[in-house]
Amino acid sequence: MIGVVIPAHNEGERIAAALVAVLEAAAHPALLGETVGVAVVLDSCIDSTDAVVAQYPVTRLAVDARNVGVARAGGAGLLIEAGARWLAFTDADTRVSPDWLVKQLAENADAVCGSIGVDDWGVHGLEGSAVQAHFTRHYVDANGHRHIHGANLGVSTEAYRRVGGFPPLACSEDVALVEALEAAGARIAWSAGPRVTTSARTDARARGGFGDTILAMVASLAKTPETGLTTL
Repeated sequence: MIGVVIPAHNEGERIAAALVAVLEAAAHPALLGETVGVAVVLDSCIDSTDAVVAQYPVTRLAVDARNVGVARAGGAGLLIEAGARWLAFTDADTRVSPDWLVKQLAENADAVCGSIGVDDWGVHGLEGSAVQAHFTRHYVDANGHRHIHGANLGVSTEAYRRVGGFPPLACSEDVALVEALEAAGARIAWSAGPRVTTSARTDARARGGFGDTILAMVASLAKTPETGLTTL
């Protein structure tokens, strides 16, 4: 069994697209019919997220933590109990490619750190095109990159349990997990093979995460020439 974990905090407007994409990836013929369990962790949701998720054949787990590390760990634990051998993680504002799970497993590694793409830079108005250009120049979207994104991450259950799973961090829980895996000698694939498209959202959910990084770039661009932007 393969497990997919999606943490969500008030994602009623975006999560349907994320679920449609994950379920398509779960049905890929190259998985040879292996069961794929999907767990959505509803973290302190007060909008329509639960009602939207209830329309799809996935497991819902409600927590009241406002902590993405706790949410990811909760979903992982649920799927491990159900028998998952591999855990794949993405986000509620992200659409995975149809072969996302196939490409993760094809790396034959203990963990796979994937890259991301963004397709809605226009939400940032006049600064959007400049931020997109900066991102394109400085972001390494190729094999061998060193990016870590909770929106595109996979790990074997054995390796995940060996390092104790996600720590209860409100931000950078993905970085902490990968650093623990590296310290334990895990085989990590830094791959551009598994594809996802995420949002350049203006209402970042996790302080200090990818959304905040984009917002900081936009703020810098509004004040200074693009050369003043920090590199990703």
